[in-house]
Amino acid sequence: MIVCFDIGGTAIKGAVATNPDDIRQFPRVPTPANDFDAFVAALRTVIDAAGGRPDCIALSIAGIIDPDTRRAVVANIPCIHGRPLAADLEAALGLPVVVANDADCFVLAEAGLGAGRGHRVVFGVILGTGVGGGLVIDGKLINSDGGFAGEWGHGPVAATEAGTPPVHLPRFSCGCGQKGCIDATCSARGLEKLHSHIHGVALTSEEIIEAWSKGDGAAARTIDVYVDVIASPLALVVNVTGATILPVGGGLSNARGLLSAIDEAVRGRTLRRFPRPIVVPAECRMEPGLIGAALLGLEAAAATR
Repeated sequence: MIVCFDIGGTAIKGAVATNPDDIRQFPRVPTPANDFDAFVAALRTVIDAAGGRPDCIALSIAGIIDPDTRRAVVANIPCIHGRPLAADLEAALGLPVVVANDADCFVLAEAGLGAGRGHRVVFGVILGTGVGGGLVIDGKLINSDGGFAGEWGHGPVAATEAGTPPVHLPRFSCGCGQKGCIDATCSARGLEKLHSHIHGVALTSEEIIEAWSKGDGAAARTIDVYVDVIASPLALVVNVTGATILPVGGGLSNARGLLSAIDEAVRGRTLRRFPRPIVVPAECRMEPGLIGAALLGLEAAAATR
């Protein structure tokens, strides 16, 4: 038995898992963002409710474990930011602890129980508040030891001309400190920035997509530019990794027409020609971070037996 957590800025989701088909979720508890002792106590509340001593504790976090220092980079939870998180939690809880990025947990869930089943190389894509990703090969996370692999949303690679006919695009500033990142251009906020730049009108991403679905010409122009910008970097990801399926999560994944448009554009730019969709909606719609953490913890527990 393992206990797993999906750690968010406002709430902690916990579950107990005995195997991949038996993951039982507990009620959410508030995240003590500024008090590490209270954070540990919140985890312990769930652990105590599991009804026995778990073999392992597994956490999905909205951040990165630096592979060199083992310290967590979690901007929205100050009490764990900068800590050697696994080591500190092991000392506090007296149990083995594994920690992974939430996008990595997402793709692990999709590879094991979702759209990636039966695929050797699965690249999970997050399109929401940010643009992220994770890579699983032969059922194993590339980031099993932490790290930044899969972060295709960052790097100054966004096109400065896109769409038909082409429109000039600025190199939008990104929260990572660079300019021209896919995260800054193709996240939900990036879609809004594109629309404002092209048309001088401020709409939410939901409003843009709804207008597009109803045949609005201005929204269609924005989506045309958006798809052109995102498709080439994503096609390069396929070429570099050999991924044969790209499950998509995050808020924009709910726009199935948008995913279909991205898929068609991506498949037109990859070296390998796919006769079927490869950019597809994620299938683990319920708490994929928690499911991925459970799979990670079960694997870690099995490895120590």
